[in-house]
Amino acid sequence: MKLTAQQIDDFNREGWLFLPELFNPEEVALLTHEAVNIYDTPRPEVWREKSGAPRTAFAAHLYNEAFRILGAHPRMIEPVEQIFGEKVYMHQFKINAKSAFTGDVWQWHQDYGTWKRDDGMPQPRAMNIAIFLDEVMPINGPLMLVPKSQHAGDLKASHDLETTSYPLWTLDEATVTRLVKEGGIVAPTGKGGGLLMFHGNLVHGSAGNITPFPRKIVYLTLNAVSNYIRTPTRPEYIAHRDFTPIKTVEDDALLRLARAQRQAAE
Repeated sequence: MKLTAQQIDDFNREGWLFLPELFNPEEVALLTHEAVNIYDTPRPEVWREKSGAPRTAFAAHLYNEAFRILGAHPRMIEPVEQIFGEKVYMHQFKINAKSAFTGDVWQWHQDYGTWKRDDGMPQPRAMNIAIFLDEVMPINGPLMLVPKSQHAGDLKASHDLETTSYPLWTLDEATVTRLVKEGGIVAPTGKGGGLLMFHGNLVHGSAGNITPFPRKIVYLTLNAVSNYIRTPTRPEYIAHRDFTPIKTVEDDALLRLARAQRQAAE
C-alpha cells in the first residue's frame, strides 16, 4: 500500500487525502458487525452521548480480533509511515458512532491540540487515518475539514467540558471563520470502506445526525515512534503507553477472518 507522489503532494498541500472503497464489502461487514457488538457492551472504553447512545469506543484493537487486524493492516499503516518516514505506534484507537437521530456534534478542533495538552506529545507527527464503516453522506453528519488549515500551526484552544459528553480542546468562531475564508470547507463522503487521512493540525468538526442513517467511522491515531508522548494525563485505553512499532499483518488477514466467521456460522 503505497501513496503516489501526486497523492503525497496533495496531502502536504491540502492536509487530507481520501481513498474511496479501499476495503471491500466483506471486510466492512465484519467490522460493522463487531462495532455494533462492542457498542452494546457495558465496557469503560465505550463512551456514550448524554442521550445514552454510543459516542465512541476506545481501544477495540486490544480486545477484538477484527479490530486488532485492522490496527495492523498495511492499508492503514503504510501510508502514514510513508508520510513520516519512520515507523509508527498506536497512540489511540476509537470507533466513533454518529448514531441515527441522536448522534451529537464534534466541535471545531485540531487533534494535535488535545494530544499536546493532554498527552504531552512533542510535535504534530501523528495523524488520524479513518475507515468508513457506514456510507457517509452529506446528510448524516460527515466530517467537515478546512483544507490547508494545518499550515496555521498549533492554534489557541479552550477546553470545552460541557457541550458534549466528550471533553475537547475547541477553537473559537473567529479563528474558524478566518481559516474557512482562506481554505473553504470540504466534507468527504463515500461508501463503507473508504479511507480518510488528515494532518494532526487540520481543523475539523462535524454536525449532529438527525437522519435514520448511522455514521460509524474507525480512527487509528498513528504517532511516529520518535514522537512518543511524554506526560499523559488520560487513561491508558485513551492514550496508549505502548510505543512498540506496529508490525503489519498480511493484506488479506481481515478478509480471511471474515470468511472464517461466515463459514463457522453456516
